[in-house]
Amino acid sequence: MGKVRQRKETGKLYLDFFYQGLRLREQTALKDTPANRKKVEQLLAKVEAKILLDDLDYAEFFPGSKNLSKLELDHVSKFSAAQTSQAVSSQLSVDTPLFNDFADQWFDESKIQWRASHVRNVGSILDSSLKPAFGKKSMGEISKTDIMAFRAKLAKRKGRGVTGMVSPKTINSHMTILRMVLDEAAERFDFESPYKNIKPLKLQKTHIEPFSLQEVQRIIDNVRPDYRNYYTVRFFTGMRTGEVDGLKWKNVDFAKREILVRETLINGETEYTKTDGSQREIPMFGQVYDALKTQYAASGHKSQYVFCNQLGQPLDHNNVTKRVWYPLLKSLGLTKRRPYQTRHTAATLFLASGENPEWVARMLGHSSTEMLFKVYSRYVPNATRMDGSAFERLLGNTSSPKSQKERRHETV
Repeated sequence: MGKVRQRKETGKLYLDFFYQGLRLREQTALKDTPANRKKVEQLLAKVEAKILLDDLDYAEFFPGSKNLSKLELDHVSKFSAAQTSQAVSSQLSVDTPLFNDFADQWFDESKIQWRASHVRNVGSILDSSLKPAFGKKSMGEISKTDIMAFRAKLAKRKGRGVTGMVSPKTINSHMTILRMVLDEAAERFDFESPYKNIKPLKLQKTHIEPFSLQEVQRIIDNVRPDYRNYYTVRFFTGMRTGEVDGLKWKNVDFAKREILVRETLINGETEYTKTDGSQREIPMFGQVYDALKTQYAASGHKSQYVFCNQLGQPLDHNNVTKRVWYPLLKSLGLTKRRPYQTRHTAATLFLASGENPEWVARMLGHSSTEMLFKVYSRYVPNATRMDGSAFERLLGNTSSPKSQKERRHETV
């Protein structure tokens, strides 16, 4: 009866058995893990079954083995020792489906737990990147070398990164999906995943360019009147673009002076927020309350969306950015910045006013203060408040004359 043993000097498994009256040992390239040991034991069982039936082609199982010269065989293979080890490993390979087939199965099984936008993103990564690279390979054939070659090739694609190529963040997204598919296949088909010790690429620190409160007031005072309420809400709540664009009147509670963040707008459709932590209630500070009251009088009767176009449909943020936001910044002589900087501006104003970082994190929809300190550390003073009153006072003390006049007019 043969045994599967481990070489102490390498930690790799080998077969130890008897054939033609000789004790033979054959090395594998597999480390001693429960999954690998099980595979080598299965190979040993095959070899011993062949021996029992007097039907073992030793050179087929172990080509290039040094033991071939000891045995009474019709021919001796010219394979090298390395090829021998590789051939043994091939004997150990488990029958696995093609990447294309398993990836489709994994995708269909997994998407029920994802947001619609994530389903689209994963599907796009599979179709445009992973399937072309690995589609014709069986899951068990994919090696770490294949994975690293794929990542290197992906890094050479043109993209929207700082260098004009695909950004590290995008590369990490593709690699994460690949790892998930490989890990799931390895678990189901009992092989060792080749995705080992591959670390994500380092990401550059988020660069923020918040506006000062004076710049914010200039923007609000000079923006097109039909977008003044929109940017007031963006600047003084810190809502994400999809959250403010997807805000519906049913989630605006004037009685409690709260905005209920429950949905986000993606590709013209509202769906569940980015994470569970993004579900939150944001106080309507002075100018926000006034802006939403004014907006309700203007559009509350024609759309379920707070901010909408003439047809009552939600705003197209790309169109608004190109036709309203960028021209406004240019006319005011302000540095061109993405609209998302309105969120960064709110965060820095919250912190600069003295609000407690934990409270600020909740207002922004972060699950903890980790991201807050990572991105906004230099804006965090020694603060103790946690109720929004400090920020309320900041807005009240610096409201522009124009804004004050408009509020007095609206209350008449």
